Amino acid sequence: MERQSTYTATATIDEQGILTAWSEGAQRLLGYDSTAVVGRPASALLATDASAARRIVAGRDRWNGTVPLRHRDGRLLELGVLAHRRTSGTGVTDWLVVSAVTARRAQPPRGEPLEEWTFLQSPFPLAIFDAGLRLVRANRRMEHALALPEAAMRGLRLPHIVPGSASEEADRSMRLALESGRPQEARARLGAELGRSAVLTPLKDADSRVRAVCLSTQTPAQESAVRPRPSADSGSLVGTAADQARAAQELGEVTVPRLADVLAVDLLDSPRAADEEATPHPGPVVLRRAALRAVPDGVGPAYGSGVGEAVVCPPDSPPARCLTEGRPLLYDTADPLVAEWAAVDPGAAWLRASGARSLLAVPLLVQGSALGVALFGRRPGREPFGPEDLRLAQEFTEKAATGIRQARSYVRARTTTMALQQSLLPHTLPDQAALEIATRYLPAATRAGVGGDWFDVIPLSGARVALVVGDVVGHGIRASATMGRLRTAVRTLADVDLPADELLTHLDDLVLRLAADEGSTDPTADTAGGIGTTCLYAVYDPVSRRCTLARAGHPPPAVVTPDGTVRFLDVPAGPPLGLGGLPFEAIEIELPEGSLLALYTDGLLEAREHDIDEALDKMFAALGRPARSLDSVCDHVLTALLTHRPDDDIALLIARTRVLHEDRVVAWELESDPEDVARARRLACDQLSAWGLDEVCFPTELMVSELVTNAIRYGRPPIQLRLIHQDSTLICEVYDSSGTTPHMRRARIFDEGGRGLLLVAQLAERWGTRHDRVGKTVWAEQSVSEAAG
Repeated sequence: MERQSTYTATATIDEQGILTAWSEGAQRLLGYDSTAVVGRPASALLATDASAARRIVAGRDRWNGTVPLRHRDGRLLELGVLAHRRTSGTGVTDWLVVSAVTARRAQPPRGEPLEEWTFLQSPFPLAIFDAGLRLVRANRRMEHALALPEAAMRGLRLPHIVPGSASEEADRSMRLALESGRPQEARARLGAELGRSAVLTPLKDADSRVRAVCLSTQTPAQESAVRPRPSADSGSLVGTAADQARAAQELGEVTVPRLADVLAVDLLDSPRAADEEATPHPGPVVLRRAALRAVPDGVGPAYGSGVGEAVVCPPDSPPARCLTEGRPLLYDTADPLVAEWAAVDPGAAWLRASGARSLLAVPLLVQGSALGVALFGRRPGREPFGPEDLRLAQEFTEKAATGIRQARSYVRARTTTMALQQSLLPHTLPDQAALEIATRYLPAATRAGVGGDWFDVIPLSGARVALVVGDVVGHGIRASATMGRLRTAVRTLADVDLPADELLTHLDDLVLRLAADEGSTDPTADTAGGIGTTCLYAVYDPVSRRCTLARAGHPPPAVVTPDGTVRFLDVPAGPPLGLGGLPFEAIEIELPEGSLLALYTDGLLEAREHDIDEALDKMFAALGRPARSLDSVCDHVLTALLTHRPDDDIALLIARTRVLHEDRVVAWELESDPEDVARARRLACDQLSAWGLDEVCFPTELMVSELVTNAIRYGRPPIQLRLIHQDSTLICEVYDSSGTTPHMRRARIFDEGGRGLLLVAQLAERWGTRHDRVGKTVWAEQSVSEAAG
């Protein structure tokens, strides 16, 4: 089924008519890549007389209409384009040409007649942008203000409709409204016929999901009307931001110019308790500027200390006294104390530049602790601050202080959670030769905090490698701590070589126990102990090229075969962890050398811009796209599926399979006869010589002798000896059909036996036992020179 796909084609043309830039969308539209057209005349793409086109745009700064263009394959395309003439700061002029392309032109959504009349006939300029921030509706006042019909703007983003920094600022605010679900304000004039600011309102469906954003603004005439006197309700947006700088800026957006002509917000690096405020500080007070706002023709951040810079206030300055006394203070800037401070302190340069005559200093207080100070200024043209203004300023600053404290708490909690999670995730991938691996981890960008997604790569015996991807329900420190416990448990269970389905069963039991422990101490805790966690566990064997997989409620892995085919592996879903009593089922498949395995968490497929089917199509296309490296594959996948920071954590693991060929693996069947131990030593030594590993022949002979002897003495036939030479590792394995696990024991002085496994442990870097469905394998690893063999 063909999907509707909207994209934007852009190109730039210099004054001589030469193409200077060509976007990927333009290549997709007309079939030419950038190397074929950049540096050549744009007229070569026209299917009409180029001189006519030049006459149309002559003397204009903008043009919109239909242009006949020739596709690379010869087809004629009639395209609606919008062209802007731009002049850079250095005086260079060019044309930006944009066109929104939709696979199937759909009519923009229309409402009920009354709603439609309201939208079209509103005296305020209105436009609606979809979840991709592309325009879908514009009312008549907006069309008039921009001098563009809706049809010419439909499908374009705001920076392509009205190029410039103002539209880019509004575009960022729209994105914030889309992600936060809260109205935003952009202090930017989008055109001469539009006001100095725009309000971006998220539009939500019946399920409270944000589907679009409405941009509303005013005309200059409407904006110049008398502003209403501020009230406490007008501060409803104060204190809603997710960071303290934004919370301070919101205070300025609400109070300037309604209450003051200029505002500076300076914050302490750490809150000051109430008992500290009563005691004068002998030294200066060090603050950090969080916001500086003025009426448009007033002071800007270039005056004095800018946002983020330190502000050092003398002990007798208005900010320092306000913090010391813990109450609002009202000043006339003609006061010698204020005048001296404003004249010499760089942090007060904004006061001089604004020409303010009335100054109001209000402490930012929350539960007796001072976070900083807000300084309001009024120019001579307005009445000095009075008691009513002081009351309103206190109400506004109380809300702002609450928001700043919440933002600081959020940042601290997020930083702690991120630090915890980063300490629990693998910093570097372990050395192993079975798989080439690349990973990505993207934390969520929501106030809920970082989640409990994780991935892991665990080397196993016999040159095998385990891959793990999991997702703990919830966010914050609890989710990260649970993730760390489960990751440790998986590594422990993997170390004893449990089959994939059994490992998930043990993990399920662990989650149940953790939930019981946490539930007994905190019955209200959600997802206690990790109930609902999903996990995918896979083990790849480069000798047999077989991969065993099992999953607990986790999205299925995708595989890309060397011929480019992309498909999901049909791994039985299994229940999420913590439900108990339900079975897990594993499958085993053979993977050709060079196959790609993609393991991921569900945050990758939950972007709000597309449904699950479209997300899967995009992921498959990105996985199947040729790439120079696995890192590029990861980047392709994330670029295809994400247009902004994700709402949920994303873990992505891409692995390319390698194979240990027959020249690196050798196995022999042995008789259950003590006399065959000598043959086993001889076979092993001959093979090491063939591999050029003579220097490890003696310790390997000793280990082979001990392991084979134990298998013959305590195990059951059949018995097999296998050697694996993998890069700088030599692995010796002995299999027998007995399930008895060998153990080291302390031999007495006159005992004839009991020292074999102790000797193996001393000679090998690692050794252990893994149990198969029938029998067991005792293995030992040692390092060898990579140059050998």
